[in-house]
Amino acid sequence: MAKRRLRSSTVVLGGMGMLALTITSCGSEPDRRCVDPVTREELPSYECDDSGGSGSYYYGGSKSSGTYSGGSFNKSAVESGGFGCSGTGGG
Repeated sequence: MAKRRLRSSTVVLGGMGMLALTITSCGSEPDRRCVDPVTREELPSYECDDSGGSGSYYYGGSKSSGTYSGGSFNKSAVESGGFGCSGTGGG
């Protein structure tokens, strides 16, 4: 029975794909949205971009009944997720 040999290009492309997946997923940023800091309702992005705006960026979390929860206003407190990455939970 003859062994089947993989072409070197197949091996290289497969390895490059895994490397790209690891780099992009581990280095990805958490979801960011502009919200009212009191009500946590979503606001237009210019409310967070202007120094006089009334919004703050909220990272992670999910939307339920029109408001966001489960995330944090502190970017470093939110796990960005991804393959092989570790982080802390938001709050």
